[in-house]
Amino acid sequence: MRILVTGGAGFLGSHLCERLLSEGHDVLCVDNFFTGRKRNIAHLMSNPYFEVMRHDVTFPLYVEVDQIYNLACPASPVHYQHDPVQTTKTSVHGAINMLGLAKRLGARIFQASTSEVYGDPEVHPQPESYWGKVNPIGIRSCYDEGKRCAETLFFDYYRQHNLSIKVARIFNTYGPRMHPNDGRVVSNFVVQALRNEDITIYGEGQQTRSFCYSDDLIDGFVRLMNSPEELTGPVNLGNPNEFTILELAEKVIELTGSASKLIFKPLPEDDPKQRQPDISLATEKLDWAPSVELAEGLNKTIAYFDELLKTSDIY
Repeated sequence: MRILVTGGAGFLGSHLCERLLSEGHDVLCVDNFFTGRKRNIAHLMSNPYFEVMRHDVTFPLYVEVDQIYNLACPASPVHYQHDPVQTTKTSVHGAINMLGLAKRLGARIFQASTSEVYGDPEVHPQPESYWGKVNPIGIRSCYDEGKRCAETLFFDYYRQHNLSIKVARIFNTYGPRMHPNDGRVVSNFVVQALRNEDITIYGEGQQTRSFCYSDDLIDGFVRLMNSPEELTGPVNLGNPNEFTILELAEKVIELTGSASKLIFKPLPEDDPKQRQPDISLATEKLDWAPSVELAEGLNKTIAYFDELLKTSDIY
């Protein structure tokens, strides 16, 4: 098939492009390179079935494809808070433009939504039926509410125009090609540990996250996209194994052999205290569950950042 991946030069987008090419598809990678990096896709450029287009999804796009994966949007607080208005526009206008394209083409479209739609949850773990506890006016709302509105648009296009949609809610994911300066906890801890710098923990480190390795997540994407028509989602995709931030920091220090010390700073506004997916729907309908253990995935991620630190100025 001819498949469009918006945000295709990003952390997850580049892994998805790689997976789709390995399956024999013709892949069009669209990215405005705000957070996406040419380094992430440089190894794909020699593939005759891979094409790159610099484009911002807040503007209409006219191409001919069979499937659309809509991954375009800054996904870390450092990046999405840099220009919050543009972040909301990317989620909302981007969704409108990609849905309009899918409608014109009669193509199936996949939305990379987020566990952030659950806000700071009062239900644990979070099932897809939970509506969330959210703040519509906080500093993280540009991302959270933008993604919630995008889900609304997807389901309205589904109901009003009979569009074939797939919506995935992504929980914390990590792996090679994460942006080294994105402010996410795994990349922060690994870079600090490799440099033997103090590791910054916000609050007391007792807030929990569930970390899914990138290969596992991409497998979930492809399974959901190619699932029966009636499975629209939303479907949670993430690793249900829960760790405290403190446990993660200690594991990174252990695996890197770092001399880093832990320092504690105040918890940021609206930072969720617990985040763990209920993946029973994905397991039942997609026969999907993560298989990469945290230590294995961290070792691969550490090796990537170690090489990056040696070869370039990551900032």
